[in-house]
Amino acid sequence: MSQTAQLDARVRTLSDSPAVAGLTLLGRVLVSAIFLLSGASKLAAPAAMVGYIQSVGLPFPQLALGLAILVELGGGLALVLGYRTRLVAALLAVFSVATALAFHANLADQNQFIHFFKNIAMAGGLLQIVAYGAGRFSLDARRGNA
Repeated sequence: MSQTAQLDARVRTLSDSPAVAGLTLLGRVLVSAIFLLSGASKLAAPAAMVGYIQSVGLPFPQLALGLAILVELGGGLALVLGYRTRLVAALLAVFSVATALAFHANLADQNQFIHFFKNIAMAGGLLQIVAYGAGRFSLDARRGNA
């Protein structure tokens, strides 16, 4: 067996370990937390959120709010469950970058600067999930699509 094949076999063995599977699940849960909490806060105060969406000049603020809630709650839940994980993580990454640009682009404001780069970092973590998948503890793995 070549050195490359041996290395590939060791990497596959490590990635199949219970510890890695558990870390993958924990990572999905932690990444999804911000989306679930943000979606829930939008449900709790929709009028305030519509006003915020209007303040940045986005059209159709009620529709934008509904879509944001759907993406955040639906995407967050799908990510926790590991359902269509790569697709969901890709959509959440795009959503994170879009919200950074739409709501946090005033980088001269320290608070907006932090939120902008938090969203960019979240997109980076989500792209890791796109690249490596849901892991063993997921609905995708049960369906044979991890």
